[in-house]
Amino acid sequence: MKNFIKRFILIPMALGVWLNVNAQDWADLNHFRADNNLLEKPHPEEKRVVFMGNSITIGWSKQIPEFFSQNPYVNRGISGQTTPQMLLRFRQDVINLNPAAVVILAGTNDIAGNTGPSSLEMILDNIISMAELAKANDISVILCSVLPAYDYPWRKGLQPNTKIPKLNKMIKDYCENNGALYLDYFSAMTDGKNGMRPELATDGVHPNRKGYELMAPMVQDAIKKVIK
Repeated sequence: MKNFIKRFILIPMALGVWLNVNAQDWADLNHFRADNNLLEKPHPEEKRVVFMGNSITIGWSKQIPEFFSQNPYVNRGISGQTTPQMLLRFRQDVINLNPAAVVILAGTNDIAGNTGPSSLEMILDNIISMAELAKANDISVILCSVLPAYDYPWRKGLQPNTKIPKLNKMIKDYCENNGALYLDYFSAMTDGKNGMRPELATDGVHPNRKGYELMAPMVQDAIKKVIK
């Protein structure tokens, strides 16, 4: 009985500590706070571009760091993040950095349920909210397709191979009707079965260097189109 009571008390206490720690900074607002404070305002001739996203976005800086060091690009990807987390930090990590354009690549972690269940409509709503915030602040918007993934190694059986194409169509339709530019990585990277081409990623989800080398000219062309 004593052991039962002990477990009955300790389990909620442990859960409470976990929830309290995560509630302190659920969107990870502190992640780039110091970097943002150190970042100077862009020069008048500089056309800054912020990349907002998750591990696939921050992966640029790990796999192909020169892509950012040789261009006026700022990486604000955080591994594991979902669209509601990105929306919460969008003002401090994008708008306040005074970019000419933002590249948003998001949604796969929502489908994976990283922060709980999300419908495709919920994901799109968050992406639209980020796009609207950007446009309201005179920031050109590039919305990327979610990259292909046949399944998630960390959480199998969620059928991203069927959900991602549906979400991408929704994002594309929004772009066509609202003046944002749709960047279709999916078509260039799919293996024909809605999975990632094996030579472009080691785990079927996250691009390797070859994957980013394929993506780089595509996003640069998109940036040229939105920044006159």
